[in-house]
Amino acid sequence: SKMAEVLRLWSTVPRCSAARARMGVLEGQRGPAGDGLESMRGVEILGGALRMSSRPEEALSVLEVSLALHRRYWSHDEENILSVQANLANCLDALGRDAEALVLRREIFARRVATLGVSHAETIGSGSNLVASLITLALWDEVTALLRDQLLPAARRSLGADHDLTLKINHSLANAIRANPERTRDDLLEAETIL
Repeated sequence: SKMAEVLRLWSTVPRCSAARARMGVLEGQRGPAGDGLESMRGVEILGGALRMSSRPEEALSVLEVSLALHRRYWSHDEENILSVQANLANCLDALGRDAEALVLRREIFARRVATLGVSHAETIGSGSNLVASLITLALWDEVTALLRDQLLPAARRSLGADHDLTLKINHSLANAIRANPERTRDDLLEAETIL
C-alpha cells in the first residue's frame, strides 16, 4: 500500500532526521509518532525531501498520501491542502507528467482567486505557476490571455509596476507572444513594446 511505502521511506531519508526528532519519532520506530497534524506535516516534509533529493517517483506516492490525508482529516485547512497540491504539481513536473500538473495548478489558482482575490500576491504567484505549466504544454492563447487579462493588471495594481513578480509576468507575456507559432507582426511589435 502507499502508506506502507511512506513508512518505509520515512525511516530511510536522511533529510527527514530533523523532522523525525522534532516530532518525537523514537529510534527503531517505522513511522511518525501519533496521528495529529504534526505527523501529517512530517509526511509532507518527507515528500518534499524525496522530491528535492531527486527521487520524484518515491515522492509522488508520499505526496499523494499526504494530500489524501489532508483532505480527509483537515479539509478545513485549505492553505495546507493548496501547499501539498503545489508540491505534488512540482513532483509531477519533475516526472514529465505535465498535463496532470496543469490540472492541479488550475485548481490551485481557482481556489486562490475564490478565497484571496485575483490581486493577492499568493494568487498572482499561483497564476505565474499556472502560466509555467501552460507554456510547457504550448497553450499559447491561454497563456497570453491569463497574463494579459488577469495577472499583469492585478500585479501592477497590487504589487506595483517595479515589483519583481510584476516584471517577471511582463517578461513572461512578451516571451509567450514571441514563442507562439501563430504570432503576427503586430504581436511581435507588442512583445517588443512590453519589454
